[in-house]
Amino acid sequence: MTDIILLLALLLALAVIIAAIVIYARAGGSRGRESEFEKLREMQAELAGRVDSAQTGLNQRLDALAKRLGDGLTEQTDKTGETLKALYERLAVIDAAQNNLTDLSKQVVGLQDILSNKQARGAFGEVQMENLVRDILPPSAYQFQKKLGNGKIADCLLKLPNPPGGIVIDSKYPLESYESLQKAAGDVEKTKAARAFSADVIYHVKAIQEKYIVPGETAESALMFLPSEAVYVELHTNFRNVIEESFKRRVWIVSPTTLWATLNTMRSVLKDVRMREQAGVIQTEVLKLLGDVGRLDKRVEKLRTHFRQAGDDIEDISTSTKKISSRGDKIEQVQLSDDDAKDALAPPQDESKN
Repeated sequence: MTDIILLLALLLALAVIIAAIVIYARAGGSRGRESEFEKLREMQAELAGRVDSAQTGLNQRLDALAKRLGDGLTEQTDKTGETLKALYERLAVIDAAQNNLTDLSKQVVGLQDILSNKQARGAFGEVQMENLVRDILPPSAYQFQKKLGNGKIADCLLKLPNPPGGIVIDSKYPLESYESLQKAAGDVEKTKAARAFSADVIYHVKAIQEKYIVPGETAESALMFLPSEAVYVELHTNFRNVIEESFKRRVWIVSPTTLWATLNTMRSVLKDVRMREQAGVIQTEVLKLLGDVGRLDKRVEKLRTHFRQAGDDIEDISTSTKKISSRGDKIEQVQLSDDDAKDALAPPQDESKN
């Protein structure tokens, strides 16, 4: 800014000088005026030089400023591009999440449609129960859609040894009465909905007792599976009378979590039963093994006796060999005394030294 002001001042001064020169030139004049006119020309040339210099410096600064502005714009453009790219990526993530939410909402709507239909709701509970049973118990420990002796078909029969015997699991889902209870507003409406919910669950409990507790065929108890933890918690929290009624009729109400724990306990029982069944086989094999060990011990003792007898025989043979060697030495000594007459009168030698 200072350079621009300076340049403008120089241009103004130059214009003043040019105007003065023009005035002097028109008026004409003496030598004094010519000298002044010469000085004005010199001042004009000096000012022109300064103007050129100032303009050159200004141009350089303008070029530098333009370069800085260009670099800044380029950098800002790059940053803007990166920001837009990151924004685009985030928008893509948000779009994917929105699609997932849309799919989830469709699934929720589909689940609501399923639960609103009694038959579909019953199938939903049975599938959940079957998955739990398959994940925990071996195939030999259960049977789905088992027809009992009374003609009733159980959702699942757990094959347990006596006692307690086979236990039936039946899936029930009193969703409509439960939702009515949750939507009830006033005290009167809540009391009515609670009575309906209680009566609905007790009805299912009585039905399970009558259909799936068969003396001589099943255990003295059965399981009622609720595929909803919320319904299970509501019963145990606010409907103690329903729980007591189920205890009295020996129908145990279970949720997905409690059924999982119950099935794990049954698996441990089945494992213990199998181990007891195999205990007799193991004991018989152990007795046979002990008999084999006894026979092996007798045979080893016989072999040891044979080795001992062989050792005695070898010792007797060694003794006989020593006697034969001793007698041979004596015979050799006798032959030497007969051949050597000079030793005839010599005292006999001490055989103990030999």
